[in-house]
Amino acid sequence: MNLLAAIQLILIIVGAGFFLVGSVGLLRFPDVYTRIHALTKADNLGLGLIVLGLLPGAESLAAACKMLLIWMLALIASASSGYLVARAARRRGSVPWSTQGETREK
Repeated sequence: MNLLAAIQLILIIVGAGFFLVGSVGLLRFPDVYTRIHALTKADNLGLGLIVLGLLPGAESLAAACKMLLIWMLALIASASSGYLVARAARRRGSVPWSTQGETREK
């Protein structure tokens, strides 16, 4: 195994780890706002690391550009859908979780 293959393997494993952390955050966090944060941040970083790990093995420049484009579209879709879910939760009266157990004003 050469150095490039080892770096690719590490990037892909770390990216999959970020996906796992985002999924655990979805299950463990207390409210919709913290769950959205876990999914959007961890999953976007995980996808980015996986794409970076796959780029050196791309068959052509066009395939590499397609992978980067897919990552960019996923970033945009994640940000947009996270915003829309948070906005809908706020309109329904969902109050953000706080450490003191206080509720914030709407």
